[in-house]
Amino acid sequence: MTLSLLQWITLLLIGMAVVLVMARFLLGPSAADRIVAADTLAVIATAAMVLLALLFGSALYLDLALLSGTLAFVGVVALARAILAQQGEGGGHP
Repeated sequence: MTLSLLQWITLLLIGMAVVLVMARFLLGPSAADRIVAADTLAVIATAAMVLLALLFGSALYLDLALLSGTLAFVGVVALARAILAQQGEGGGHP
């Protein structure tokens, strides 16, 4: 399999995005910063799975990307609700 120039550039950009997001995840001063970084990392991983589906021509990677994106969304919403409840700002039912 030979990659085109555009595919190499895409892989390079995804790699740079992972490095930047991991820096925010490790250096983030608050829990909210780390949760946003984790969500962004999940979006990048989903995009990478879509790119793999394109490169290998397999729809299986698209199914995995859909499942991963859905689970990441549910996880981030749960973490955000937990942070709000911990801070005493509600977020739950009375």
